[in-house]
Amino acid sequence: MQPINPNMVSTFAPPVMEARRWIEGRDFPSARPLVNLSQAAPVDPPPDSLARAMAEALINLPSSHLYGPVLGLPALREELAAQWADAYDGTVAPAQVAVTAGCNQAFCAVMSTLAGPGDAVILPLPYYFNHKMWLDMSGIATQALPTGDDLLPDPERAAALITPSTKAIALVTPNNPAGVEYPVSLVRAFYELARARGIALILDETYRDFRGAEGAPHDLFAEPGWDETLIHLYSFSKAYRLTGHRVGAAMTSPARLAEVEKFLDTVAICPPQVGQIGALWGMRHLGDWLADQRLEILARRDALTAGFQRLPGWQVLGCGAYFAYVRHPFDAASDVVAKRLVDEAHVLTLPGTMFGPTRAQGGDGQAEATLRIAFANADAAGLSDVCDRLAAMTS
Repeated sequence: MQPINPNMVSTFAPPVMEARRWIEGRDFPSARPLVNLSQAAPVDPPPDSLARAMAEALINLPSSHLYGPVLGLPALREELAAQWADAYDGTVAPAQVAVTAGCNQAFCAVMSTLAGPGDAVILPLPYYFNHKMWLDMSGIATQALPTGDDLLPDPERAAALITPSTKAIALVTPNNPAGVEYPVSLVRAFYELARARGIALILDETYRDFRGAEGAPHDLFAEPGWDETLIHLYSFSKAYRLTGHRVGAAMTSPARLAEVEKFLDTVAICPPQVGQIGALWGMRHLGDWLADQRLEILARRDALTAGFQRLPGWQVLGCGAYFAYVRHPFDAASDVVAKRLVDEAHVLTLPGTMFGPTRAQGGDGQAEATLRIAFANADAAGLSDVCDRLAAMTS
């Protein structure tokens, strides 16, 4: 057998793909079809106007078929810089912006400039599984930061984890998988910690367009020299339903982006041209549409929260953006419970064991007790039906 990199073997199988295997080849009755709440990805195509803009570019813009700049189309980088500076009341220059083939690639690219084998990165629990997978595959140690029932990371506990090997703290807000939004003051506290200790703060704001709170998520872009500490990540997949077109972004110092460019050129050469054209068109024309989408997601959040209030034994720990993170009432680990939900309720969710260490792996039991529900792809009526199914299981 040919050799396999042990770092690849050391990490787990992609969780969404693993969950899909639970339903592979199975038929569910039309009277009670499967409700798939496992993946945080829009199932609808982008608005017709955006799709037409992309189609016209394919037909009328020859350069859309060619390699583009490694760090992304200049017009998109300029638009991102301008809109971010306005939204955060800060200062962002196009030279501080890179466009990537999705936000996951943005994380991998910036992490490759920060850390290597033998280094470490702090991830709050529950963590976004693809972040953990990349660290594993890169030989970078994960320093798990436990959270309580509020699922908010504590900067003081994080400070106690920092060693000479620690290169960064990675936060996701609104959080995947926990659904919680980090208060402005908490984000600021982590920034101050990272700056004081000479490490990077990676802030993944993939779901920022669906926050419940009004105003800017934080004020870090107004900080002089923010790019010496902050690395901001973003995705267009959720905002404009461009999941298959793979468009994300990273904002950091021009010096770091020069290193990021090496990674991107080696892995993908450039982000997809048509996706970038769509993202730019969306930023310029779909502000009102996106605001309406946010309100719809918030309505679904409220519907799910109300539904769980009538479920005995269940507890919503976090709910926001695309996710609810819940404690189940069963005397079994969450991976067993998640499969039971498929069999008995025809509901597909992801278990907490995909987002953190089990007790056998040094965890505190949070992973076995919890499930992630990606509620954004079900409407209010569908979410009420899900709660009815769960109630039948626990009655």
